[in-house]
Amino acid sequence: MNKAGSALLCCPFRRGLRALLISVVLPLLDSGRTGGQASGYGDDSGAGGMTALQKHAAFFDRDKDGVVTFSETYAAFRALGFGFASSTLSATFINGVLGPQTRPENDTARMSIYIENIHKGIHGSDSGAYDSQGRFVPDKFDAAFAKHGKTVPDALTSAEVDELIAANRQPGDYAGWAGASAEWKLLYSIGKDEDGLLRKDAARGVYDGSLFARVVQERRASSLEETQA
Repeated sequence: MNKAGSALLCCPFRRGLRALLISVVLPLLDSGRTGGQASGYGDDSGAGGMTALQKHAAFFDRDKDGVVTFSETYAAFRALGFGFASSTLSATFINGVLGPQTRPENDTARMSIYIENIHKGIHGSDSGAYDSQGRFVPDKFDAAFAKHGKTVPDALTSAEVDELIAANRQPGDYAGWAGASAEWKLLYSIGKDEDGLLRKDAARGVYDGSLFARVVQERRASSLEETQA
């Protein structure tokens, strides 16, 4: 199992916090700042023309109908290895926040998330790794690690995370300062590996949901090994 998967599958409390982080906080960290070429984590025209943010959300769409219900969010978290309590809490928070923001005007399902409109849940501040339509902007993401990852290539230490936060502050954006600081510090505290580093590949895999698929595969492989042992 790789470091990203190992970190995700640690103690239940940290899993519960990470559940909220990777599914709500990170996708909403980044607004559409100008500059940079957008991409869906390699090719935004792939996967049926879905943006990176839509691909991220699509992991939770278990029946692939374009709508993520409360029960589907819950089931997705269980598939990732989260317990009953953390899965229920995460599904309640995620669908409660994003449902009203993504719901079409003629729909009354307040707790359902519409993937087509997932970009409407994006708020301002931070690195700009998503544009306003939810497309991944690789150069923005890469620039953050290239500029601040000085100790180890493609990774951030605790001090470097603090430096990144300070560098991204916009004058007068006090709410953005507080939000970015809390979110990046939470990401580091939960996502750091045994060497105290937040690895670029682990952070990047969140943006299009590929980390989720890897974790599920690793859990299945681990379960199979235990069964055969």
